[in-house]
Amino acid sequence: MRVVIVEDEIRIREGIIKLLSKTNDEFCLVGEAENGKDGLQLLCELKPDIVITDIKMPLMDGLQMLDKMQEAGLNTKAIVLSAYSEFEYARKAMKLGVTEYLLKPITYHCFMLALENVKHQVEKDRQDKPAQIGTIEQIFQFLLDGSLEINEELISYLSNNYHIEKNQSFVVMCTYLGCNYQEIWKKTKTKFNHALSMYKNLSYCIIEAPYRNFLIIILYHYSNSQDLERWMQYQILNKQFDKFAIGWIEVNGIGALEQSVKLLYPYMDWNIALDKEILISYPKITQIQTASCVYPIELETEVKKAVCAYDWDKVSQIMIDFQRSFLDGKIYIPKEIKECYVRFLWVVVGIAKEVGCIDTEKFDSKKLLEMIMNAQTKEELWNASNFMISLIRPERKQEESIHLIVKKVISIIHEFYKTGITLEEISMRLNMTPEYIGTLFHKEMGVTFSAYIKNIRISKAKELLCGTDLKLYEISERVGYNDPKYFSKVFKEITGQLPTDYRKTYK
Repeated sequence: MRVVIVEDEIRIREGIIKLLSKTNDEFCLVGEAENGKDGLQLLCELKPDIVITDIKMPLMDGLQMLDKMQEAGLNTKAIVLSAYSEFEYARKAMKLGVTEYLLKPITYHCFMLALENVKHQVEKDRQDKPAQIGTIEQIFQFLLDGSLEINEELISYLSNNYHIEKNQSFVVMCTYLGCNYQEIWKKTKTKFNHALSMYKNLSYCIIEAPYRNFLIIILYHYSNSQDLERWMQYQILNKQFDKFAIGWIEVNGIGALEQSVKLLYPYMDWNIALDKEILISYPKITQIQTASCVYPIELETEVKKAVCAYDWDKVSQIMIDFQRSFLDGKIYIPKEIKECYVRFLWVVVGIAKEVGCIDTEKFDSKKLLEMIMNAQTKEELWNASNFMISLIRPERKQEESIHLIVKKVISIIHEFYKTGITLEEISMRLNMTPEYIGTLFHKEMGVTFSAYIKNIRISKAKELLCGTDLKLYEISERVGYNDPKYFSKVFKEITGQLPTDYRKTYK
C-alpha cells in the first residue's frame, strides 16, 4: 500500500510517519507535502493507493485537493484529519466519498483501524476482473465504481445477453441499513427479491455496498418510472421497509450509473427531516420547501440546570423534548438539525464535565461526533443522545449498601444545606456524637462531611448561576453562605473561577 501524507504541521506529519513505521511494511510512504497544492502534484505524479491529509492547509486545503484529485480521475483512497469543531469541513469530506475521518489528536488504535479499512477498500478494487466481462452483478458493480470501461464490446455484450441498450433508463435505489448492516443485509435482500418479483416485467439487480451500509438496487426494463416510484412507495416503504432510509434516482445511459450514487448520497440523510414512509427522490428532494431551524435555547438553559441539580429524570425528559422539537410538522434541513444536535450535546457534556458527573474514560468525543454526522435516520440521532446520556448519568450506589444513619445524614443535608447546617447540629438531631457520624460518613461515602456539603452547595450555586439571573449575594444566601465574599472564595477554590466569571463562561 503506497501512501502519501499531506499535512502542514511537521510534528503531526512526523507522528504519522512514525505510526506508519509500525505497520510491518504493509504501508510504504512514497511522498509527503506540507500544503494541498504540492500534495496534488504528488498525487498526480505518484498515483498512490492512500492519501492521509489534513483539512486546513495553506495554498490549497485538503478538500480542494481531494476534489481536484477526483477531477483528475485518480482512485486514491483518502483518510482525512480534522478537529472535532470543524463540522462543516467533515460534512464536505463525506460528500467527496471520504469514509475515514480521524479527529485530532490521533490515537494509534483509531489510526490503525482507519488504515485497515482503507486497505480493505484498496484490495477490493485490486481484485482481478474476470477474464470475460462477467455476470450482470459484476458489471453493475464495476459501473457504479467507475472501474469498467464502456466500450463497444461491453455495449454489445449487455445488449445481446441482457437486452440492455447503451441509452437504457435505470432507477438506482439506495437502501441504508445502518450499523446493523452485517446482521440484516441478507434478510433484507431476500425481502427485496420477494417484493420486486411482484412487479410485472421488471428487471433488477441488487448490489451490496457494505462501506456505506447500503444495498444498491438497479431497476430497468420498466415502462413508466413514475408508476414504478408510486408502487415502490406503497409496496416497499409503507409495508415492509419503514425502518430504512431509501433513496431514488433515475438516470439515462449506462455511463450515468457511476454518478447516480454520488448525486443521491448527500441527500440520504433527509430521512431525518421527513417521515419514514417518504421516498427520498432525486431531484425532487432538491426542490423541497424548508423552514428555518431555530435552536431551542430555552431547552439548553433547562438542561444546564437539570445537570447541575443531578436531576437525571429531568435531563432525560429534556432530551426527549429536544428531539421532539424537530418533529413539529415542519421540514428542516438535516444539516441544520445535526448542527443543533452537536451544539446541544456538547453543551450538556461541557456542563457534565464541569460538575464532575461524566465518565471521562468512556466518553469519546470522536465517536459522538461521528454518530451525529453519519446519522441518516432519526433513530441514529436519538442513539447519539442516548449514548451521551449513558455517560453522564453516574451509577447510583446500591441503597442497601449505605448505612441507615448515613442515609439520614444525606437526607438532612439536602433538606437544610441552605441554612448552613453543621455536623454538630445533625449530631444533636440524631442523638449521636459528631465524631462517630463524621467517621461513619467518611467511611461510607468516601469523602468527609464538610467536603460533601461544600460540594452540594457549590453544585447548587452552579445551577443558580447558569439557570437564573439572581444576584451574587442572593445565590450566596440560597446555598447557605451568609458572606458573599467567603462564598466567592470557596467557589473559586473548588472551580478555579469566581462566580461571576463562571456565569459568563457557562451562561
